[in-house]
Amino acid sequence: MKFPAWHQRPESFDPETHRPGVLDSQSFLRVADQFISLANQRNKKIEATELQMAMLFAAARYSAHVGKNVMNVTDHEEFVQHMVAQYTDMLRTHMADPTV
Repeated sequence: MKFPAWHQRPESFDPETHRPGVLDSQSFLRVADQFISLANQRNKKIEATELQMAMLFAAARYSAHVGKNVMNVTDHEEFVQHMVAQYTDMLRTHMADPTV
């Protein structure tokens, strides 16, 4: 099964090609920022290292749900490897970003 890369999305909203529920690049970042804002809010009482692990756990749990119940993947290991590669790419991108 072919899985999309996290950055393969339209750059901006195009009413001609838009599919409901599919995020363009700007909307994708806005949704991600909502999760980051929640983490920053919770960081007032919870250590960042604890939040980081809770967010990773939640992301893994939700990804497993999507893989198993939405995408109906049959090869779990292929899906896991794809998701690991996506996370690795995202993390390396952010680690190289001087504004982070």
